[in-house]
Amino acid sequence: MDDIKARFKQYQHAIEESNIVSKTDINGIITFVNDEFCKICGYTKDELIGKNHNIVRHPDVPASNFKVLWGTILAKRVYKGIAKNLTKDGKTVYLNTTISPILNSKGEIEEFVAIRYDITNLINLNEQLLKQEESLKRLNESLEIRVKDKTKQLRELNENLQDIINSEIAKNEEKTKILLVQSRLASMGEMIANIAHQWRQPLNELGIALFKIKKDREHFDETYNHCKDIIKNMSNTIEDFRSFFLSQKDPELFCISSAISASLLMVQGTLEKHDIKVNVKIEFDSEIFGYKSQLTQVIINLLNNSKDAFIERDIKNRLVEIKIFKNESHAVIVICDNAGGISDEIVNKIFEPYFTTKHSSQGTGIGLYMSKLIIDRLKGQINVKNENNGVCFKIKLPLKGGDNEQGA
Repeated sequence: MDDIKARFKQYQHAIEESNIVSKTDINGIITFVNDEFCKICGYTKDELIGKNHNIVRHPDVPASNFKVLWGTILAKRVYKGIAKNLTKDGKTVYLNTTISPILNSKGEIEEFVAIRYDITNLINLNEQLLKQEESLKRLNESLEIRVKDKTKQLRELNENLQDIINSEIAKNEEKTKILLVQSRLASMGEMIANIAHQWRQPLNELGIALFKIKKDREHFDETYNHCKDIIKNMSNTIEDFRSFFLSQKDPELFCISSAISASLLMVQGTLEKHDIKVNVKIEFDSEIFGYKSQLTQVIINLLNNSKDAFIERDIKNRLVEIKIFKNESHAVIVICDNAGGISDEIVNKIFEPYFTTKHSSQGTGIGLYMSKLIIDRLKGQINVKNENNGVCFKIKLPLKGGDNEQGA
């Protein structure tokens, strides 16, 4: 029982550190808020506890929205949507929101738990893109046809952003149903923490790319297409996490080099920002059977860990080397950096869940744990050792036609 309580506290901590969390009773009276909730809305806990949740309601939101919300959660279903809230100092914030009813042993609603994350910057950036649309028309009259085509693409992108979000929410619905049936809040917390961990880097990358659009119009096409690739990979990440936990998506054949390329694309801006050079040497490329996006996430996790080590230790000449070669019936990926390596005292613990040497704002300790689960599912192996004043991760994967093709 003590172990269960300890794990529950870890799950609760992971949720509260990476999300905006509140609880209300069945009448909508606030009974709990975490620090992130207070930070985003500007109220203190004393000002919020005991108040109706409409204290943060934005006056522009129609009453029909709340009718749908209450109709859903009172029917003991999960509500998902984007909430437009008003802070204490009058600022507008947008939050991607999931509200779950919590039932007692009799199946009666005891309270509601709401988990959110802030998408205000993304919404505001979209609005800025719309304004730049007209500016581009005036500045590029001699390129009217080209501007018209790009403007159309931007408009479609902005119009479809809500559809993309709704689509991802719908995909997550199946995960939520399973979690509710199993009545395991701990599992739900772990899933949310995983997605938040994997999305943190692409969201940073998207912010960098959108900033480049604003500052460097000469490279508009290149940066615009980079943004679309990031959004597509974020969508694939959600879908593949869903497949990883529910085993509903069929595995496929893919080239290892394509997963490496996708990983570097996702973190390209961050690598450049922190002056990190990546050398890729492909001695042997092969198709393997499994989930490309999951292997991509493993590579991203390892690159992010190297980046954090470079920054923490203030390494000057930052280098990551990636090598792909063949070893008998396996394809091997070796990723090495020169960031100083891992302490001998902890090197055997890094694949354990929730083990981390970083501050809670930098990670939850699940990146390498998830990476090992993914490689295990591919019927492969991952190990680590210190080498040449750095750390080297070696990943071995069965080649096409191996055991993983039957077990993936």
